[in-house]
Amino acid sequence: MDIVRDRLLAGEKLLWSGQPSQGLLLTARDGLLIPFSLMWGGFAVFWESSVWRANAPLGFRLWGVPFVLVGLYFVLGRFALDAWLRGRTWYAVTDRRILIARPGFLGRLVALDRDRLPEMSLEERPDGRGTIRFGTEVPIWGRGGFGGWTPSLDPVPRFLAIEDARAVFDRIQAAVPRRA
Repeated sequence: MDIVRDRLLAGEKLLWSGQPSQGLLLTARDGLLIPFSLMWGGFAVFWESSVWRANAPLGFRLWGVPFVLVGLYFVLGRFALDAWLRGRTWYAVTDRRILIARPGFLGRLVALDRDRLPEMSLEERPDGRGTIRFGTEVPIWGRGGFGGWTPSLDPVPRFLAIEDARAVFDRIQAAVPRRA
């Protein structure tokens, strides 16, 4: 929480702060990503084991290693990295700004001025947890980099998997100046 308080401007008031949910987090994208990652990882392991059993030349043996490593990230590593990053991330709503702060390795600080917020969207689960996105969603494949695979690395600022997301969304909406 100190990371948020340390980023407040003189006279700025903290209205809400929180963290994303902890542990394993599945998103709607995982309906496509999990089968794809299992196929990728399975084929990469099949390839590697086949070339080793066939006593293939060293070049063939080494060729598959990066694909196995990427497969391991797709299947397991992305979930571990995402959980670790979410455990180090704090969100805040102040009377002036929206803050997203994550210190250290893969650190990030995003400060959005409340009177110039981009389009906001809310994805809410039945238990009240949800994600507030500040901007347009990035496609799974393409410019999003690993953000499509690892929610915490999504380049679009968002409050990911927060408790009582609708109340936070409404609080932000109520304080945003009306545009003419």
